[in-house]
Amino acid sequence: MQNTDSGRAGLMAIGIFKLIKALVLVVLGIGVFKLVHHDILEVLSRWVGMVHVDPDNKYFQQVVTKLWSVDDRKLEEVGAGTFFYAGLFLTEGLGLVLRKTWAEYFTIIVTGSFLPVEVYLMTQHLTAARVLATLVNIGIVWYLIAHRLGERQRRAALCSPSKFRRPPQAGNRRGERRQR
Repeated sequence: MQNTDSGRAGLMAIGIFKLIKALVLVVLGIGVFKLVHHDILEVLSRWVGMVHVDPDNKYFQQVVTKLWSVDDRKLEEVGAGTFFYAGLFLTEGLGLVLRKTWAEYFTIIVTGSFLPVEVYLMTQHLTAARVLATLVNIGIVWYLIAHRLGERQRRAALCSPSKFRRPPQAGNRRGERRQR
């Protein structure tokens, strides 16, 4: 019983994590779509003024350099991609929170399919955030596979023929009923 409860808690934790990621991506997607048809550098300058960041900061300058080439079409593509990923995370998260078996398989397939890309990106530019994200996703896939295999073994043990076979009655080899 305790194994089942910990399995449910693990699925719930992963589901909530996926739902939080979905929420963050929806907020980002809305923000990206609000930038369409606006001067991105002007909006960024306003934000910098509100949070009191030094405009001569090297990180700020790197962001400005990257945003200089972003047009409305690129913003729309990024926004659509953000909502697409939010939809994937929402599907995974809701399914796991509701303890649906299909959601476990779906999460294994989707999360596992991105692992090669994450590993490749780490080889291109190693950062602590990429390493952490990759390790978390590997852990999620490993946990879900282990959980699925454990559930399969548990069900096989519950449904094994030996559980349903009646033991023969005393004094009778074939298990037939005694005649009185």
